[in-house]
Amino acid sequence: MSETSLALPPIGAPLLSLKNVCKSYGEKRAVHNLSLEIPRGSIYGFLGPNGAGKTTTIRSIMNIILPDSGEITLAGRPLDLSMRDRIGYLPEERGLYRKMKCVDQLVYLARLKSVPRAVARTRAREWLSRLGLSEYGDRKVDVLSKGMQQKIQFAATFISEPDLVILDEVFSGLDPLNIELLRDMIVEQKQRGTTIVFSTHMLAEAERICDAICLIEGGEVILDGSLPKVRADFPLRSVRAAWEGELQPPSDLPGVIHSELHEGSWRLTLHEGADPLALLPRLQAVGVLTLYSANRPSLNEIFLAAVARRRQEVAA
Repeated sequence: MSETSLALPPIGAPLLSLKNVCKSYGEKRAVHNLSLEIPRGSIYGFLGPNGAGKTTTIRSIMNIILPDSGEITLAGRPLDLSMRDRIGYLPEERGLYRKMKCVDQLVYLARLKSVPRAVARTRAREWLSRLGLSEYGDRKVDVLSKGMQQKIQFAATFISEPDLVILDEVFSGLDPLNIELLRDMIVEQKQRGTTIVFSTHMLAEAERICDAICLIEGGEVILDGSLPKVRADFPLRSVRAAWEGELQPPSDLPGVIHSELHEGSWRLTLHEGADPLALLPRLQAVGVLTLYSANRPSLNEIFLAAVARRRQEVAA
């Protein structure tokens, strides 16, 4: 562990805070006055379209780059390199030493985070066992499949038992079984008190495990809060519908901005302010309805509508 000693806040109190963080690359503004607070012991979804400023923000938290202005604090103290042992990071760009044995790889990466060698080796074997990779501990990384290598990097991220973990597209390239395995482990780490920043384009997974989300666009926060709060504050609605004979909805339904077939029924996304009940007569005119339900907006629907609204405001 590093020589820096931090007094962690209680569970639920802010652990990581960003205040008015700005970063530009020449004339391009990557992040502008970005402020957010991430509670200790939470899974915090950090979302946004490509080019929104997520990577710049993450690299600023990791001290890989320095903001032009603003403040980043961890447990109330300005974030600097002396705190690097308290943070785990799984980047989107993967990288392992392919000729090292798996157990040696984990021990080496733990040692970089100041974990004593004997402790690191014990933890490495434990993580390999939990991930179903015990038989690969003494094999070189380059004999592993892509998914197995991903699990090794996941273990390397948590082996030092950091206070804050940043996961960037952690499920990329994994099959459903391994996604479920890592998802359960992320929740388990949260229950231990670890704070997890979950950056992903897999919005269904974010909706499933995140306690709160932040959505950025154009380098600025456009949504931030718990999932129930975000849904309650967002007027978007959707309708699910299905008909006998597997009919399709017409393309000119009033108030519908998107339709998608999902698991045997159609999800119809409505304009803000549109009344789902006003759509019902048109749906009944299509044929015999076997399913009709008005739903709270999904995270994917919120994402699409919030980004579209923001871009319309900027264009105006």
